[in-house]
Amino acid sequence: MPGPTSSTTPTQADIDVELARKQREYDQCLADGGTPAVHPQRDYAPYRSSVLRHPKQPLVAVKGDPETVELHTPVFGATDVTETDSDLTRQHRGEPLGERITVSGRLLDSRGLPVRGQLIELWQANASGRYAHLRDQHPAPLDPNFTGVGRVLTGTDGAYSFTTIKPGAYPWRNHENAWRPAHIHFSLFGTAFTQRLVTQMYFPGDPLFPYDPILQSVTDAKARERLVARYDHRLSRPEWSLGYHWDIVLDGPSATWIEEGRR
Repeated sequence: MPGPTSSTTPTQADIDVELARKQREYDQCLADGGTPAVHPQRDYAPYRSSVLRHPKQPLVAVKGDPETVELHTPVFGATDVTETDSDLTRQHRGEPLGERITVSGRLLDSRGLPVRGQLIELWQANASGRYAHLRDQHPAPLDPNFTGVGRVLTGTDGAYSFTTIKPGAYPWRNHENAWRPAHIHFSLFGTAFTQRLVTQMYFPGDPLFPYDPILQSVTDAKARERLVARYDHRLSRPEWSLGYHWDIVLDGPSATWIEEGRR
C-alpha cells in the first residue's frame, strides 16, 4: 500500500540505476561460481522499507514448549473454511467490477509431492488498484462488492483454486512515480500458525516488472519467473472467467520466493 514521500524521494531513474547495479553484482557472483539465490537480500536497498525493517539481530528460539505459542494465535478447523471463502466474487450482494479470473495450482514440496490439507489465504487490491484497508488512501475507487480476501484448504493432491477479480496496479511511494505490478498476496500455513509463509503471484507480460524493486529483489531470473502465473485456457470458464495456473513450491531448487527470505 502507499507510503510516505519526501523531498528527498529518489526518482525512477535513480532506482533503475540501483536495480541494474544489484543485478550486475548477482550476475558476477554466478560467473565466479556462486550458488543461485532463490530468495532476495533482506536489506535490498532499492526496496527502501526493507532496509528499515529487516531483522538486524539473530533470530531467537522459542523457549520451552513451542506449541504454547499456539495459545496466542487464531484457531480454525476445516469446517471454518466455506465455499464462498475461495470465491471472492460471491462474498457480497452485488457483482464486483473488473475482469473475473480463476487462479488454480498445487502446493508442492521439494520432491514435487502434494502438501495436503494446508490453509492458503490470499489478499489483493481491487480492479482499480485499491485495498479495502484504512491505511490505503490511494485516490482510486473502492468497490463495495469486493473485499479482496479469501482462503481455501488444499486437496489430497495439493490443489487449490480461487475465483477473484484481476487486481489493478497501484502507487506505493517507494520512489517518485513508483507503481506496483498487478499481484496477489498468498499466505501459506503449515501444521501451525507459527509456520506461516507469505509470497506474491504476478501476471504474465506486465510492463511494470522492470521497474518494481520488490519483484527485482529476486535477482535470479528463473526464481523471478516462478512468481509469474501462466495463462491456462483449460482453466478458463465459458462466459465466466479467464484461467491462470500457479504452483507453489515450498523448498528445494524450484522453491517459490517467500517474503521472509527463508525456506
